[in-house]
Amino acid sequence: MKLLAISGSLKNTSSNTAIIRNLERLSSNSWQITVYNGLGNLPHFNPEIDTEPALEPVSELRELIKDADAIFISTPEYTFGVPGALKNMLDWTVSSGSFVDKPIAAVSASPIYTGGDKAHTSLLLTLEALAAKVPQEAKICIGAVSTKINSEGIITDDETNNALKEALNSLAMLVVT
Repeated sequence: MKLLAISGSLKNTSSNTAIIRNLERLSSNSWQITVYNGLGNLPHFNPEIDTEPALEPVSELRELIKDADAIFISTPEYTFGVPGALKNMLDWTVSSGSFVDKPIAAVSASPIYTGGDKAHTSLLLTLEALAAKVPQEAKICIGAVSTKINSEGIITDDETNNALKEALNSLAMLVVT
C-alpha cells in the first residue's frame, strides 16, 4: 500500500515533520511511504492559473496524491488555523478532485496541551469539503508534543505511538475494503 505523508510545517525540525518521519518505524512495513517535500514550492493558489496542463509543482503534487492509496497529514497550529502553505496545497487539489474518497489521517500536534485543536478542526472541515474519508481513529490531536519526541526526533510516548499506529491501521482497512 502506498502512503503519501505530508507535514504542514515548512520547518525541518518541526514536531509534525518528526511525526511524519516516524511513520515508517510505526507502520511495520505494511506501507510504502513517500514524504511530500514540495509544500514550500507550490505557487500561491489562483483559480485563473489552475489550468491543464497544470504548473509543474502542482502536477507533481496531484500525481503523488493520485498514486497514493492513502494520505497522512500532520500539521501544527498557526494563529488558530492550519499553516498557510498547507491550506494553499489543499486549495490546489479542489479542481482536480484528488482527495475525493481518499483515506486520510488528520493529525495536529502542538507544544500546548490542546494539541492544535483549532488547526485540527480547520483541517477536518477542509477535508470534508474535499470529500476525503477520514476515519475516526485517524483524527488525532497531540498536545505537549515536545515532551513526546526525543532530541533525535523519535516519538517516545507509548500513547502517541499507539494512536498513530491505530491511525495507520484504520487507513489500511479503508484501502483493502
